Amino acid sequence: MLMKPSKILIIRLSAIGDVLRTLPAFHIIRKNFPEAKIAWIVEPPAKDILDAHPDIDEVIVFPKKEITEKLGSRKTFFQGLKQFLLLMRDIRREKYEVAIDFHGLFKSGIISFSSGARDRVGFTKPFVREMNYLFNNRRFSADTEKLNRVERNIRLVEKLGLNIHQSPPKIHIPKKDSEVIQRFLKLNRIEPQRPLIAIHPGTSPSTPYKRWEAYRYAVVADKVIEDSAAQIIFTWANEEIEMVNEISGLMKYRATIAPKTENLCQLAEIFRCSDLYLGSDTGPMHLAAFVKTPVVAIFGPTDHVVNEPYKHTPHIVIRKEVACSPCRKKTCPARDCMKGVKETDVIRAVNIMLDSFKNKRNKKVKPGLRNSRLQR
Repeated sequence: MLMKPSKILIIRLSAIGDVLRTLPAFHIIRKNFPEAKIAWIVEPPAKDILDAHPDIDEVIVFPKKEITEKLGSRKTFFQGLKQFLLLMRDIRREKYEVAIDFHGLFKSGIISFSSGARDRVGFTKPFVREMNYLFNNRRFSADTEKLNRVERNIRLVEKLGLNIHQSPPKIHIPKKDSEVIQRFLKLNRIEPQRPLIAIHPGTSPSTPYKRWEAYRYAVVADKVIEDSAAQIIFTWANEEIEMVNEISGLMKYRATIAPKTENLCQLAEIFRCSDLYLGSDTGPMHLAAFVKTPVVAIFGPTDHVVNEPYKHTPHIVIRKEVACSPCRKKTCPARDCMKGVKETDVIRAVNIMLDSFKNKRNKKVKPGLRNSRLQR
């Protein structure tokens, strides 16, 4: 058991979905130490969600891309090294008593060690990579790799002897971000009495192997509009707009394309206002689940046990059982795991959710719906 620390540093740098899935463990830490100062070091993409959270005292930004680019050039190598060392100096000056490393890589281990914290907490091998375990002095086993990431993070704080008060974490959306989205929905004549389905078809540039085909999203969207008079809003980030435009162009019916969101809080507000989320295994999928919007998730190469949406939010995972899944073969030419998920599978799951939840905002919920996995 930790001896009532006054300053705690949480280390979970990326990715967006992984940062979100650390929030339940953070809530447990906060409930156990309500008076402690808790800082969280994170990379820029997930910064806004943490900045908006009232229970996080400080958000420290780790500019990984900037530092890495400088370190990768002979001309700027020492600039990058200086920038990193100055950041570590500032962290060490705070005199954190506890550093909790949820990330489990070399870079997070360096940050943990550099913090100078008396208790540096993390997982032991084989549950970390890049010899991360060497940097922490309180190491625990996760017991099994086949564990949802939310539960894995909770297990780490449980092993510290903390009281486990599990309550769904809340995503805090600033008023100004909510108003931006509300104005957009009003201007685009989104009708509150009709179901609104948010579809996020893209994935990060590094994970194209997790994407379902554009024409299939178009088929599903058209069918759902026909069956349920649903409204479709496509969300996107960066170059994902190209896929969204392709899907929209293939559709028979009109769909709304979301604006370029300024931050994750605005994206969260779109999902919060939606009755259902549809997409593959991405950070936005987890964001939708954490704002309590029912999820239909299309899984292919990633492990559905480890990565499925937050268990307290109703969801259906659709996947095809293939011998080679899960895998991380990003250049797989076959992609049988994704191609095996048919349009009819997804339409059926969407209809199940819409029938069970009707309009989320009116809270017409059928009792007894459990989280499901549809396999072929």
